[in-house]
Amino acid sequence: MTTDRSDLLLHPQLRAYVEARVPELAAITAARRQSLDTLAQFIATEQAAGEPVRLIFICTHNSRRSHISQLWAAAAAAWYGLEVATYSGGTEATAFNPRAVAAMRRAGFEIDDPGGDNPRYTVSFSPGGPKISAFSKIWTHAANPQTGFAAIMTCDSADAACPLVLGSRARISLPYRDPKADDGSPREASSYDASVRLIATEMLYVFERAVRQ
Repeated sequence: MTTDRSDLLLHPQLRAYVEARVPELAAITAARRQSLDTLAQFIATEQAAGEPVRLIFICTHNSRRSHISQLWAAAAAAWYGLEVATYSGGTEATAFNPRAVAAMRRAGFEIDDPGGDNPRYTVSFSPGGPKISAFSKIWTHAANPQTGFAAIMTCDSADAACPLVLGSRARISLPYRDPKADDGSPREASSYDASVRLIATEMLYVFERAVRQ
């Protein structure tokens, strides 16, 4: 089965970015696919049961990896024609890091910045699509679902700190390297771009698998 999303109107730069990532799905390692397939199976099972699909991506500060994952999951779900609600949170709140915001803009997301210590960015992946409010918060924040969701742990620290995520139907470990390690170095922009590219590719893989279930 193949899925043609030629009818989906992404922002032009983002569409080109997604189309460039699709051939890279085949390079994902077998070890990594195990967790990704678990997430795809959760999505497919919820869809088949007629249940709303809710995903919360969780890391320690809700500043980089969890936001990047949430936004790419939303775009990938739309690309493959699935109705999925995506969220993010942390074990503590800080702010959606501006370096991560800049990297997502470079990929083609449109992001408005209202300013402030913990800005509530407005994010768009499609001219006619939803506007996503992206700001740092703990994962139990009222903006996130409290029951019936999958908790996807995007960093090792949050994974260890939350052995049980109350209200979740599934808990999936999917850690990513923190690009924060390269902040202030000559590698900073390329490190963030690499994180965005990896997460984009893996989220596209998840939803491509979900529609094949």
